[in-house]
Amino acid sequence: MPIAIVEEVARKLGGQRVLGTVVRSQADLARAIRNRLPLTALKGLSQAGLSEQEIEKFVIPQRTRRHRADKKQPLTIDESDRAVRLLRIQTLSEETFGDKDKANRWLRRPLTELHGESPLDIAQTEAGARVIETILGKIAWGAAA
Repeated sequence: MPIAIVEEVARKLGGQRVLGTVVRSQADLARAIRNRLPLTALKGLSQAGLSEQEIEKFVIPQRTRRHRADKKQPLTIDESDRAVRLLRIQTLSEETFGDKDKANRWLRRPLTELHGESPLDIAQTEAGARVIETILGKIAWGAAA
């Protein structure tokens, strides 16, 4: 993943103020995930265009989120990883299409090459996210995806 994408993902998560550290590399981002993201980092997903329902489906159920907020607990490592994965795919699609709205529409559109599923659905797993990154790479290079 290009450094610019890593830095943009970190910025969308709230940057140093929210993450508690400067993120300049994939290793820095991995460390932030292992240290568990604060719940406030989820605001970045909303601001990037993910709906509350999508955050609930792909990252953390609303009830669990409220429970964590009451106890002032961060996301788990798995939840942190899922949040970063979705934001990484969203950021990469935004860079590929050059437009936030266009990127977010593409992420939700069922694609034939994904057997009628949307990129957002496929990106629920790391293996699926890699498939979406490959498709975005082909689009960026002008190949038929």
